[in-house]
Amino acid sequence: MKLKEGFIKSKLGDECVVVPVGAQTVDFRGLITLNETGEFIWEQLNDEKTEQELVEAILSEYDVDRETAERDVHAFVNTLKEKDLLD
Repeated sequence: MKLKEGFIKSKLGDECVVVPVGAQTVDFRGLITLNETGEFIWEQLNDEKTEQELVEAILSEYDVDRETAERDVHAFVNTLKEKDLLD
């Protein structure tokens, strides 16, 4: 899976947000706020990744157990799928 085109990540003060650009503004209104881990996963999804590869990336970047990493990655990926942000 990979992020769809038409979204940019930006810093607004201390917040990291994702906003639609171009044609995506018709279908997606609003913005998404990302925490540090969400921003890390978002960056990982600029390239094609499996959910398991995302879990491994989280485990190498953060001090977290596998079960927590798997649960959090799965929840984040499902949210992106629900919002139709993944190819």
